[in-house]
Amino acid sequence: MKLLITLAWRNLWRNRRRTLITITAVVFATWFSIAMRGIQLGTYDDNISYALNLFSGYVQLQQPDYRDNPSLQKSFRMDERIIRSLDNDARVKGYAPRVYADGLISFRDNSQGAAIFGISPQVERKVTRLSDKIREGRMVASDSAMEIVMGQTMLENLHAKIGDEIVVLAQGYDGALGNMKYRIVGSIRTGMQDFDRSGVFIGIVALQELVSMQNKVSVIAVSLNDLHDVDAFTEEMNAVLDTAQVRALGWEEVMPDLKQSIDLDNYSGMLFLGILLVVVAFGILNTVLMSVTERFKEFGILLSVGMPQGRLVTLVLIETIFITLLGILVGNLLGLAVNWYLAVNPIVFSGDYASMMEEYGWLPQMKSIVRASSFLNTSFSVLLISLLSALYPLYRVHALEPLKGIRYT
Repeated sequence: MKLLITLAWRNLWRNRRRTLITITAVVFATWFSIAMRGIQLGTYDDNISYALNLFSGYVQLQQPDYRDNPSLQKSFRMDERIIRSLDNDARVKGYAPRVYADGLISFRDNSQGAAIFGISPQVERKVTRLSDKIREGRMVASDSAMEIVMGQTMLENLHAKIGDEIVVLAQGYDGALGNMKYRIVGSIRTGMQDFDRSGVFIGIVALQELVSMQNKVSVIAVSLNDLHDVDAFTEEMNAVLDTAQVRALGWEEVMPDLKQSIDLDNYSGMLFLGILLVVVAFGILNTVLMSVTERFKEFGILLSVGMPQGRLVTLVLIETIFITLLGILVGNLLGLAVNWYLAVNPIVFSGDYASMMEEYGWLPQMKSIVRASSFLNTSFSVLLISLLSALYPLYRVHALEPLKGIRYT
């Protein structure tokens, strides 16, 4: 075996230019795949965290049927067990109880349906970035203040302005209609069209009074320190909670649209990388096949003097592995350098493009991440596809007859 390894290494450099070109192709494929996957995964994590920190939270506690059919009747009390579980978990950055209701907003002769969110502004500042999205005015002052913050689009559609009083009509927990006046103290633009067109924010106590739902909440939004703790935290919370009454849902269940858009982009990126690897595979196939074909006469002589066919096949296989491993090694080093640099120094967009991204709720930057799985998966894929591309040349060597090899020109 040692002799075969030595011969394989020497054979690589008999045609130095061809070998270097093939190694360069493997280097490029490995480097580009690792760098692209790092940028994809890093940008996904950044934007997911950015979107979750806006309002929804990483995890939500709610009644089992609430997600599919939200209503005031599917509310619950924040008991000591829930509070204690959240307070004692080091992964929890903060949590915010909320009340959600549907209603009608009226200003003078204009009326519009609204999704009403009862929040605790002091708590929300610790859990979400909602206050950062205030376009005009300010956030409601307290949980019980008779104040309201409206989506910017809704404010414009009602032809109202900061300081005006509006009437909110909503059906209560007991089925009775309630109405109250609130003063508009601010407008908000989140970049999410539904929020900006129909969302309004009121103090949680003020909304509980309006809908007769004292001491009950619709959901509890939980913010975590690390996005990758969501699955473990959700599973552990559901083990503690009485899931017949309240259960924990990860962001993927709460925001399926965001999950689907990330998956779609991820699949398209993987398809592109797959095409790149197929192109590289044909390059390796061409190199190995040419190397084998031009040495048929040499192989024929070796076979005629008694060299086993299997050893020749092993020799060509070792040559292929050498080319692939050299390319993978250099490609991994370059990929590590690019991913590390972009993880420390993300590309930050500016100008109109950045404003457009922020308007649609995306973070205006491109960031990478150094993740071992990207390196291992890419390296294994390149090695596997290289070995597969060498199967035909190996077959040609295995099927070679001594006399035909000697006479080959």
